[in-house]
Amino acid sequence: MPRTFPMIRQMAFIFGAVFLLIGVLGFVPGATTDGMLLGIFHVNLAHNLVHLLSGAVALIAGLSGGSAPLWFFRVFGIIYGLVAILGFVAGNSPVLGMIANNMADVWLHALLSLASLILGFAPIGHPRHAHA
Repeated sequence: MPRTFPMIRQMAFIFGAVFLLIGVLGFVPGATTDGMLLGIFHVNLAHNLVHLLSGAVALIAGLSGGSAPLWFFRVFGIIYGLVAILGFVAGNSPVLGMIANNMADVWLHALLSLASLILGFAPIGHPRHAHA
C-alpha cells in the first residue's frame, strides 16, 4: 500500500475543516444573506449539506492514513470537476435542479477540482534524507 506524506494528510484535514466551516456558515444568518454566503456564493440547504458531507469525508480520509487521502483528492477532484462543468452549463440556475449555483461557485469548484487533482495525482517521491 503506498505511503502518503504528512502534507497530503494535512491538506485533507484543511479541506475538511474549511468545508465543514463553510457548510455551517451557510446556515448562519449574517454570514448568509438572501441565499448568498459571504455575499458572493449562492447557497441553499442542498449546497450546505454537500459542503458538510465533503468536509466529513475529507476528515475521515485524513484520519485513515495510507492511500485514503490520495483517493479522497482524486475522487473529490473528479466530482468537483463534474460539478463545475454542470455549473457552467446551468449558469446561475441550480445544478441538477437543486444545488444553488452562480458563477462564483462554478469558478471556485473548478479551482478546488484542479487543486484536488494535483494533490491526488501528483507523483509522490521519496523524502530525501540529509546525510551527515
